[in-house]
Amino acid sequence: MRADFPGAVEAPGTSRPAPTGRRLRWNKVPEVTAYFWVIKVLCTTVGETAADLLNEKLGLGLTGVSLLMSVVLVAVLVAQFRTRAYRPGIYWLAVALISIVGTLISDNLTDNLGVPLESSTLAFAVALVVVFVAWYRSERTLSIHHVDTTRRESFYWLAVLFTFALGTAAGDLVAERMDLGYWLSAGLFALAIAAVAVAHFALGLDAVWSFWIAYILTRPLGASIGDYLSQPTADGGLGLGTVITSVLFLAVILGLVVFLTVTRRDVSDPERLTPQAS
Repeated sequence: MRADFPGAVEAPGTSRPAPTGRRLRWNKVPEVTAYFWVIKVLCTTVGETAADLLNEKLGLGLTGVSLLMSVVLVAVLVAQFRTRAYRPGIYWLAVALISIVGTLISDNLTDNLGVPLESSTLAFAVALVVVFVAWYRSERTLSIHHVDTTRRESFYWLAVLFTFALGTAAGDLVAERMDLGYWLSAGLFALAIAAVAVAHFALGLDAVWSFWIAYILTRPLGASIGDYLSQPTADGGLGLGTVITSVLFLAVILGLVVFLTVTRRDVSDPERLTPQAS
């Protein structure tokens, strides 16, 4: 049975899904390959730079942009839920939009409502734990390899949203408290992800929890990379700006998604054998 890190074995009790919700033949989440993590980090970078870009260019204010992007996200999630199997284009568009919305939610709390980063980080962490507890009590698994009912998919996307919001708040908190700069911050979070991988492969850390911890950590990693590329040189960045950085990363994401759509390298074996399913 596949687990949430390639080549891993799921912990006992995590691979027996309960048949709840609209049952599907195929999993709605891609296999966790190197492509998965690369696109995930790219999406988190776009979430950071695109959120800043939209806030600067649209003239709607932080709250207005947040509402607009939330409406777009809901529309894409409706399309995602209507699919019967994993479709790279729709799935990764939803991830990119959730990255943007998660960033905007955290920024609204900090900039508009004056909520301290310590409080928002704690609140998002508690919310994520509540989602995980409800998910496990309902489905008896948190594995992304069994997202094959509408209820599980609902839990999955809710968890993804809170991981992005938590990663944004925690990343900003670390950046403010430690004042490491963008490049060193990116290195710190990369080392943290590497430590999780070592804990999983060498020390036997549960595959499901390894996945979700790494998933959270990729958010501040991608944000640090995005800030480093887009921010002015006077502030420690490369000065590429949010437009160039966002377009560059979106182009790479698009290229990888097209590649995966054609090759189907990140789908489970049964679905790879039936590409016509919809």
